[in-house]
Amino acid sequence: MNRAQRAKVALTAAALGVGLLTSGCGYINSQQTAEQYQSSDGIITDLGPLQLRNMLIISAGEDQPGRLLGAVYNTSAEDVKLTVNGAEGSQTEVPVKANSYTLLNDSSDEAILSTTGGIPGSLVDLEITEDGTNASNTVRVPVLDTTLEEYKEYLPAGSTPSPTSATPSPSASELGGGNH
Repeated sequence: MNRAQRAKVALTAAALGVGLLTSGCGYINSQQTAEQYQSSDGIITDLGPLQLRNMLIISAGEDQPGRLLGAVYNTSAEDVKLTVNGAEGSQTEVPVKANSYTLLNDSSDEAILSTTGGIPGSLVDLEITEDGTNASNTVRVPVLDTTLEEYKEYLPAGSTPSPTSATPSPSASELGGGNH
């Protein structure tokens, strides 16, 4: 090989090396879009043929009723019922048609627990059971209040909205100001 050919081979090898180094990062590291994760306020879990997505509870307080929100997908060829047991014997049931889903939102029947068992901002244990296979699991679900505007319409009827944490500004007379 003459000097010109060796230079071309060296440049080609260098270019190939740089190309492999810059593209190798994506090859070595996992892609986030290939992994399932909780992208919203609620939790995700699977139970037998049921897939529960973005599950959370909207409530005004620990001893107040709570509304279960989220989506329940049924991947089986049979209708099934999801039973959710919460604090102090509270319970709600969610029927899900075969190969379909039920959205627990304003267009569905409300899934209400008579008591939440946790203050807004906490996680509460719920026992979930699927009636077709009698599969059961305990999951920790977040309790949210109406601090976020989009959840106000989901607060169960008869609930007392939680007080805001903001304190009123003192008046001028309370600060010692005003006319003397």
